[in-house]
Amino acid sequence: MNEADAQDPTPNQTADIQGTCVAVDGAGVLLRGSSGSGKSDLALRLIDGGAFLVADDLTRLVREGEGLVALAPERLAGRIEARGLGIVAVPHIARAPLVLIVDLVAPEAIERLPEAITHNYLGLTVPLIRLNAFEASAPAKVRLAARHVGQDSGG
Repeated sequence: MNEADAQDPTPNQTADIQGTCVAVDGAGVLLRGSSGSGKSDLALRLIDGGAFLVADDLTRLVREGEGLVALAPERLAGRIEARGLGIVAVPHIARAPLVLIVDLVAPEAIERLPEAITHNYLGLTVPLIRLNAFEASAPAKVRLAARHVGQDSGG
């Protein structure tokens, strides 16, 4: 199944995406979801476990050849909104190759044994999984999925 976006994909294009991106072992993971779905909360837990922030709330994707790179608009680099604390600085990197999209959904929307799904950005296909951000195991599942995708792509 492919969730194609509405953009006309052409090489060397950029797209600004509502979502938070973290780098897990150097691999970019884009967290998407509605307001209050837990994007920043899950990102903070991943960062606390050794990941790095790429972008919070707005992630710029750039097509570079046959890959996508995630980065933060300059004015937002290195900062994340921590509900109850405000905007705070966290460990970050400037860019990361996008390898995985995580859609944050309600627990009842998650299949126990899901079929592989993807999403298309700028003419390139990216693996996609659905998780609930507030499950205690969510950070571990993101790390596991990012490593699994990296192994499948030869990384």
